[in-house]
Formats: sequence, structure tokens, C-alpha cells
Amino acid sequence: MNFSEVFKQSNQLCKVSPDGKYLATCVQYRLVVRDINSLQIVHLYTCLDQVMHMEWSSDSLFILCAMYKRGLVQVWSLEQPDWHCKIDEGSIGLVSSRWSPDGRHILNTTEFNLRVTVWSLCTKAVSYIKYPKACQKGVDFSADGRYMALAERRECKDYISVFVCDDWHLLRHFESETQDLAGLEWSPNSCVLAVWDSCLEYKILLYSLDGRLLSLYSAYEWSLGIKSVAWSPSSQFLAVGSYDEKVRILNHITWKKITEFEHPATIINTKAVVFKEVEKRPVVGSEDLSIHQLTVDNSLFSTQSKYEITQLPAQVPVIKPDPDRANPKIGISTLAFSADNRFLATKNDNMPQSLWVWDMQRLSLLAVLEQTAPVRCFVWDPRRPRLALCTGNTKVYLWSPAGCVSVNVPIFNRAHAIMSKIVFEGIKCGLCSQAEH
Repeated sequence: MNFSEVFKQSNQLCKVSPDGKYLATCVQYRLVVRDINSLQIVHLYTCLDQVMHMEWSSDSLFILCAMYKRGLVQVWSLEQPDWHCKIDEGSIGLVSSRWSPDGRHILNTTEFNLRVTVWSLCTKAVSYIKYPKACQKGVDFSADGRYMALAERRECKDYISVFVCDDWHLLRHFESETQDLAGLEWSPNSCVLAVWDSCLEYKILLYSLDGRLLSLYSAYEWSLGIKSVAWSPSSQFLAVGSYDEKVRILNHITWKKITEFEHPATIINTKAVVFKEVEKRPVVGSEDLSIHQLTVDNSLFSTQSKYEITQLPAQVPVIKPDPDRANPKIGISTLAFSADNRFLATKNDNMPQSLWVWDMQRLSLLAVLEQTAPVRCFVWDPRRPRLALCTGNTKVYLWSPAGCVSVNVPIFNRAHAIMSKIVFEGIKCGLCSQAEH
């Protein structure tokens, strides 16, 4: 694996363009755009304040920079560097900003979720959508970019509005059978909308495009419920992670549970492989040191690690959550399907150092990666069944059906780089400038 030199960035604002040709980073109030192959700066923009959010348009022609403290959004063009757009929400404030799927409209959510404002870059028209609900995921676009689903709260009831993204007219408006809607998400085939309730009630509902309730699923009552939801890329499976440390898989035909994945403290499944990270700090003699290595390169002092296969049964480190604190660290917080639908990766919050990989063909546990530090982020390669994860140290870890590998990221100064985000975009990888590794 090849690595570039270290580039400055702020607020983890570092994103590869959707077409895989450019890398954009924000450093305080500056936006830097680099060519992904040469990593040379091709554009440099200056914003009016420190950038809090940055996002590429779907066609990679525009970049949105949001400055929430000042209620400002600036848009920059790669084709016309002299052209720019400024959107000022004024005293009403700004809490979020995002692109529409066509890359020509910007959706701004004002403070206290008073409204969503849709700004058109082409016609300069402005549309207002009232009553958006402040929830975990209250807005979602269909994969084909034709529809937008918006969660609303009116008269102490939950509603869902479906808009057509071409002209933003209202297609459907219906009441949701939820007590306190927590999120919604379209299936990848844009045919079904999944809606789930807050953690106080286990309820997930499946709606059709015309607002018909297709199914309602509830696994249990009188306990903390749903914590995470993920569609498979083929729309055949819907994975539901909950606070009881289980993942339930629903099928797309009957919307009933076909299996559930448990996360036990003791792994006794003989078909599963447990990879355990083992660290080893190299021993360096004084004769091996040089002034350059002491002042510039810390590779001699970096801790090396590798994976070892643990014999079964194996114990998984478990952290007991504090019941007196809000949002207890327990349950399935993250779910992710591989691009080919073959695997599902999960993380159980009270087992923070472990990452679980499930075989969706056999519906069984395939592998467990036990790290020396809590897993902060993991993401699938969009082209092959390969999983990348990081734990906040100077290493990147890769898993594939062939095995696991630990890759040490070279650091060119005395301060260790803290990695907390990995991005795979298109055919490129956000970790380096190579298309293939």
C-alpha cells in the first residue's frame, strides 16, 4: 500500500469527489482541491469563515461549504473558478446543509427545525418546506434521485411527505404509525421506505411509494428497541440492530424475520475464525539511531502489530455499561453490507474492540476481529469484498475472505496521526492516490 505525504485538514473534512478525480480538504476557512493522481493543488478557495461541513455535488462539478455559526453556505465551481454562490440564511440560523441528488439544489435546515429551504442554483428559485422533524435521519433521497422522503411533526403526530425532486411538488403525505419517529431510509431499489420508532419502542414500518403500509415488525416490548438499520445493496434484506445485542434480518418478500445474529461473550462456533491483534514494540539499540530518525521519522518507535488466529472457544472483551447514564454503550450501533451482498459487518457497543463479519449466504458468523483498541470506523470497498477499519492509532486494518492484515501508516513528524475516518470512494481510495492496492 502506498501513502502520500501528510496534508493538513480541519474537522475531518476530507472527501474524494464522486468521480474519483479530485480530493477536497478544508483547512480552517480554506478549501483545497487536489488532483487525486498527482496530489497537486488544482484549486484553492477562501471562505468567509471556518468551514464546518463540506460536500461534493453528485456530478463532481461543485463543492458546498457550510459555516453554521454564521448561517452561511458558499458554493464553488471547478469548471469556473471565478464563479461562486453565497447563501445567507440570516437570523433564522442554519444547522445543516446538503445537496439534492441532481447537484443543482441545496437543502438548508434552519435552527430549531423551523423549515427546510430549497435553493436552486439554476433558476435562483427558493422553496420552503415546513414542519421538518428533528430526528436521527429525517430526510432521505431515493437511490434513483427522483424522490425525497421527509419526516414531519405536526400537532404531536408524525407524518411523512414524499416530494418529487424535479420540481419539489408534494407527491404523497401520510401519517406514520409511530410514537416518536427516529429515522427513515429508502431501499436501494427506491420501492420501499423503512421507518423506525425511537429506542423506547421496538417498531419498524415498511411503506410503499404511495404511502401504503406494507408491513410492521416488532421483536419485543417494554425494553430499549432499535438502534441501527441498514439495507442490503440488492434490497433483499433489511438488517435491524437493537439494544438487546442482536441483529435481525428481514426478507423483502414477507418482511418477516428469517434469522437473527447474536453477539455472545464466548464464541464457540467452529466455523468462525477469530483474529486477534497482537502488538509488539521493536527493540532499538543506540547504535541504530541517527539524528534524522530521532527528529523526523518515528518509524523505529512505532508499535508493530499482526493478527493471530485464536483457538475456540474464545472470549470477547465486554464492557459493562453504566445504567445511570443516558444513551448506554450497549447494542448494535453500526451495520454495513458489502457491495456484493455477501457479508454483513456489525459492531456491538459493549464489545467496542471487536468487529463481527457475517456470511449472508450461509446466515452464520464468519469472522471476528479483536483489536487492542476500540473500533472507531469501518467501511466496505465498493468494488470487492474488502473491509477497512481504524481504531485511532497509526494503523489501517484490512479484512477480506483471504485473511487480515495490519498496515502501518508512515508518520513524518514526531506527533502521531490519529485516524478516525476511512473513506472508499468510487474506484479510488481516500487513503492514498492509487486506484488499486
